Amino acid sequence: MSNAPKPTTAKKETSGGSSIFAGLAIVICIAIAWAVFLFVMGNPANFEGGDNANHPLEGNYFGMIYKGGIVVPFLMGMFLMVIVFSIERFFVISKAAGTGNVDAFVKKVQQFLSSGSIDSAISACDKQKGSVAAVIKSGLLKYKDVESDTVMNTEQKCLAIQKDIEEATALEMPMLEQNLTVISTLVSIGTLVGLLGTVVGMIKAFAALATAGAPDQAALANGISEALINTATGIGTSTLAIISYNFFTSKIDSLTYSIDEAGFSIVQTYAATHR
Repeated sequence: MSNAPKPTTAKKETSGGSSIFAGLAIVICIAIAWAVFLFVMGNPANFEGGDNANHPLEGNYFGMIYKGGIVVPFLMGMFLMVIVFSIERFFVISKAAGTGNVDAFVKKVQQFLSSGSIDSAISACDKQKGSVAAVIKSGLLKYKDVESDTVMNTEQKCLAIQKDIEEATALEMPMLEQNLTVISTLVSIGTLVGLLGTVVGMIKAFAALATAGAPDQAALANGISEALINTATGIGTSTLAIISYNFFTSKIDSLTYSIDEAGFSIVQTYAATHR
């Protein structure tokens, strides 16, 4: 039995660039969040008497958030990370889908296969571009390659085509999932860090209640405010992360299904026309 040749067109994406981007994005988001927290929300103009140690001015939300404590800038940084990585994934996945509608592209390839126009199907892949087209083109080139093979039988050639498509998919698809782990991690971390801020705020509130004599009303209010601000920020971060992660996961599943559909058509067409 002859060994199936190696995949023809799909190229493995290196993860070095993505790792550098992820690291820089995390650091920059945290730095921006701290800068906004200290210099915008902590601006003395947001507080009574022009001192950020005092209460926030009535209705001043920047001052209120600043009073949420040291956990707030980390939550703000996580919120920014979700936005940045969501935008990055949107462009990467859109590029992988190619220049046109993926479903229409797959149907066009299937039509060319039905009519035996393999070269036209390859041309359609060149026009579509993207990871989906690259994988399908790899299978089509393998289709043409095995036709001239006189050693393998039809079943072996079909397996060779299928293997080529699977290997090309394995090389292309991981690129789409890069940085999704960051978003999925932020789903849990956002909630946990928000909970940490809530606990810290409640500790301060109960400490104000524990004072001898009348409770320190200002300290009690600040503690409760800190707890609620951290809770709201943590929930908001996790909610956005969940929506983003599920959205992009469904997009990747859709692209994978399109590749599987086209790959199945390529293999079945070869088997039907080379009995």
